[in-house]
Amino acid sequence: MFASKFGIRTFIAFTHDFVAVAVAWWLAYLFRFNFAIPSSSLVFFKETLPWIVLIQAGMFLWLGLYRGLWRYASMPDLKRIFVALVIGTVTVLLVLWLLGRIVNIPGAVILLAPLLLLLIMGGSRLIYRAWKERRLYSLESYEAKLVLILGAGSTAMSLVKELAGSRDWHVVGMLDDDPRKLGTRLQGVRVLGMIKELPHWVQKLNVGHVIIAIPSVARRIHRQALEVCSEIGVKAMTVPSYVDLISGKTTVSKIREIELDDLLGRAPVVLDDDGLHGLLAGKVILVTGAGGSIGSELCRQLVAFKPDRIVFLELNEFALYNIQEEFLLRFPEIGMSFVIGDIKDRARMMQLFTQFRPSVVFHAAAYKHVPLMEQENACQALLNNVLGTYILAQVAVSFGVEKFVLISTDKAVNPVSIMGASKRLAEMVCQALQQSISKKQTHDQNNSFHQTCFVMVRFGNVLGSTGSVIPKFREQIAKGGPITVTHPEMTRYFMSIPEAAQLVLQAGLMGGTNGGGEIFVLDMGDPVKIVDLANDLIHLSGLGEEDIRIVFSGLRPGEKLHEELLAASESTLPTPHQKLRIAQAREVDEQWLSDLVTWLNEVTVLSDQEVRDQFAKWVPEYTNKEVAH
Repeated sequence: MFASKFGIRTFIAFTHDFVAVAVAWWLAYLFRFNFAIPSSSLVFFKETLPWIVLIQAGMFLWLGLYRGLWRYASMPDLKRIFVALVIGTVTVLLVLWLLGRIVNIPGAVILLAPLLLLLIMGGSRLIYRAWKERRLYSLESYEAKLVLILGAGSTAMSLVKELAGSRDWHVVGMLDDDPRKLGTRLQGVRVLGMIKELPHWVQKLNVGHVIIAIPSVARRIHRQALEVCSEIGVKAMTVPSYVDLISGKTTVSKIREIELDDLLGRAPVVLDDDGLHGLLAGKVILVTGAGGSIGSELCRQLVAFKPDRIVFLELNEFALYNIQEEFLLRFPEIGMSFVIGDIKDRARMMQLFTQFRPSVVFHAAAYKHVPLMEQENACQALLNNVLGTYILAQVAVSFGVEKFVLISTDKAVNPVSIMGASKRLAEMVCQALQQSISKKQTHDQNNSFHQTCFVMVRFGNVLGSTGSVIPKFREQIAKGGPITVTHPEMTRYFMSIPEAAQLVLQAGLMGGTNGGGEIFVLDMGDPVKIVDLANDLIHLSGLGEEDIRIVFSGLRPGEKLHEELLAASESTLPTPHQKLRIAQAREVDEQWLSDLVTWLNEVTVLSDQEVRDQFAKWVPEYTNKEVAH
């Protein structure tokens, strides 16, 4: 009856404790009388034992000692046992006192019996847990992946602790370059040697996986570990980034494969959270190109600052659908509107601004694929990237938008491509609009209407963005190669998509301190050879150069061998943020803007060469040639 009501495990545990009470009191009498209990004391023991056992067992049930499983016995369980023993023992003594029999119990027995019972009950539970875990390990260790951990710091120790109960991973050791840690045990795992000894320990321990548990590690360590692991045929993995760990987005046990972002080795971005909350919290934010790589990541970053509403503006229906599916699922607490529209459509832009009244606009919509815009599509690049920007910016000004942030590119510096020239022209449009606003503000000091501040952000390539080289390389590797690289010496500046989005937000906040119209240049670090990037992707795929060939196809239309972040005539000013500088670019005036807009409004269809000729007129630094070597 009891077993059917409470379960067989509970019945066995209760029976164990029931017997344990009797054994503990019996042992207490034996110890007290040196294993020669007098007959009078033995008779008294037999008379009182049923009372003792029933009272103690009743307390165990009443205090819920059987709600947990012995396999997971821990300190909280031992505390509950201790409390139950104290209450039970006091109750036993109180009952015996009321019956007038307490004087017959030796004082040593009263002290020994609860201690022995605690030892029996707590010890049996811990022994069972140790046996169970050892048994499970012996059954599952054949399936668990043997792993070495690089690093023996706080992150590595947290990782070892979280993996201790994992059926998938078994940590056999740690490697660290701190000589003070060599030979020590951290969380029960020994620090075997230095990181450079990785091949030796992999071979000796027959390890198949290596986890880099140093989230702020330099690019050099990731790259060396990846190369060594590729050579010796083991899988290199890493823990989440330092930013994700400190933000609480994830835990160290969320092991992942090494990515290109890790090989860049860029330090995490430090944002002015208080300032960004002041700019964005409770506001309506409009993001154009919200379905693209940068636009969608901007929206993800914006969520953290609790805007009142994010308006996702996108021309591509499928891209908008995908981003809608993601955000409605992940961020249901944020107000969101998903709208289709063309930035060149003034009426649609007026409708959206009238309906939503955005305070901040992030303009990421653009045609940005260099070779595609260079041939057959030059006029569309001009209309979308320049006229579209002007229309959107003008509408934003008319509605008193606080900040208008234009996403630009390093290809706007001394441009040789249609795409680069169109983005430089878009920068100049925003500069001219800012000058116009500043003049009106000077002449009308009493104007209470909020004036728009324009901010341009210029940066290089982002890893994995739509249309970039990384997805193409991955596709070529999946097909078995070859990887096509345009030139063995071609370099580009790279940063991760999240880093680019974070710096765009930071630049948006800082813009306006010099009157607006600033062009912020992001710290892109050192340029990376595209051929090195291709080799990194081959290694990340667990392959070698002998498996995937690299062939050089030659520069494509509109491509430079090396990109620039500043033109020869430009210099930069420092900002309070170490990763942002302000480019002192050539300025344009209102008359220039008026003439440009007049011409743009007359444009219907132009040939590629006609667009190039016009760019040479409007953008003096543009080099009018189809392919730059």
